Amino acid sequence: MKSPLDRAALDAALENVHRAGMPGLFAEVRDGDQVWRGAAGVAEVATGRPVSADMRHRVGSVTKTFTAAAVLQQVESGRIGLDAPIGRYLPKLVPGERGDAITVRMLINHTSGLAEYLPYAYSSLRAFPDLAETGPRSLDDHRFTRFDPAGLIKMGVTAPAVGAPGGAPGLYSNTNYLLLAQLLEQVTGTTAERYITRNIIERAGLPDTAFPVGPYVDGPHSQLYEAWFGMIDPPRDYSVYDMSWVGPSASLISTVADLNRFYGLLLAGEIVSPPSLAQMQRTVPIISQEGKPIDYGLGLRSMESPGRGSFWGHGGTVWGGGTLAMTRADGKRQMAVAVNLQRWNRLDASGKPQPHPIDDALATLYRVAMYG
Repeated sequence: MKSPLDRAALDAALENVHRAGMPGLFAEVRDGDQVWRGAAGVAEVATGRPVSADMRHRVGSVTKTFTAAAVLQQVESGRIGLDAPIGRYLPKLVPGERGDAITVRMLINHTSGLAEYLPYAYSSLRAFPDLAETGPRSLDDHRFTRFDPAGLIKMGVTAPAVGAPGGAPGLYSNTNYLLLAQLLEQVTGTTAERYITRNIIERAGLPDTAFPVGPYVDGPHSQLYEAWFGMIDPPRDYSVYDMSWVGPSASLISTVADLNRFYGLLLAGEIVSPPSLAQMQRTVPIISQEGKPIDYGLGLRSMESPGRGSFWGHGGTVWGGGTLAMTRADGKRQMAVAVNLQRWNRLDASGKPQPHPIDDALATLYRVAMYG
């Protein structure tokens, strides 16, 4: 009987991403009981230390699915109203008419109209203001900065709105998920990180998934190389970084195996109830941080392919690292990929990222991994 996983094709596709310019990457693909794991390239450019498929990795905004699921658990318990105004719970953080107009659902699916806080500096606390001008200096300035989430939220709320509450398309914003973390703390009496750890990570049996305690990644991991559109040349290692700048919006550390287990359980209705999962899979059009239109539910992104079914999951980036985890709706086919270089595309005169061989090589890997 032929295996549903073409291991030779997966090995070749992974290696081609490395040859296209990615220092190192690793992945796990599952099809039923069949499992393939692969790694190509180096975890450390200076020493040539190789990557391996069991390495821990900063998974960025994949964290949002965990946070959204935690909120849905509290909706199930009756402590949070999915369509209740956020001002009911956090009137000081989102005051007045906006607090009355923005619902919890709008925060989870990025239709709140609240701006991304990263480029703004509307208080004495400076986040990453020069990112608005595509300058990388702030990345070094804040490697060990411990940010206050209320200060970051204030930047996003004070910044000019990017749309009306509930308007379409929505605009992806980390401000939304920092507010959801504060909401979880308000209704559970513990931090969002502790709640998610106890009620999502531990219950799902994810041994290598955790929120960082400090700026370091515990256990075997890769360096993370940030190119910032060619402005950091050669790319610089940002694997040591205080992740309070994103908190429960994008700070989780995990492995490709843990991510596939998590999404498999989620889509099987074992993390939240089937009715809650159905709410998570109700999508709206939003614009991603890369400026691309995507279909987004409650902490879940949808990817459709005619004749091949729908996939659900999330992507994530941090300074130097990237992750994409997608699971088919029936839970049988799964993919999780981690890379250790970000923003490899140089910009043209108009500021638009230019094509790079890594783009096509990654797209091919995703196709082979998801569809065979």
